[in-house]
Amino acid sequence: MTDFEQLTQAVQQFIEERDWKQFHKPKDCAISLTLEAAEVAELFQWKTDEQMEAMKSGAKQEDLADELSDVLFWVLAMAHDFNIDIKSAFLRKLEKSGAKYPVEKVKGNNKKYTEY
Repeated sequence: MTDFEQLTQAVQQFIEERDWKQFHKPKDCAISLTLEAAEVAELFQWKTDEQMEAMKSGAKQEDLADELSDVLFWVLAMAHDFNIDIKSAFLRKLEKSGAKYPVEKVKGNNKKYTEY
């Protein structure tokens, strides 16, 4: 069993034990994913470079880890519900992004692919 399969199984078990599947309509899962991603962003809102650097250890790092884990929960739940092999999908998308952003054109450049 792969790491992704193990994590997905843990998410599904968590949901099933609480009988929450009945509440997990695709729209609601997408909203939950968005809200959790916003909580990641909130951790960085109004922070100085020094404060953000401090998030690399201690309690602040744990807060970030928790929020990133919440995002992953919803990604795995939705991938499961839509029969998406998230590992394969991720690698395929990375390949597509590599074609959009070839190293020889974009290295050290932060422009969008439509701008070069």
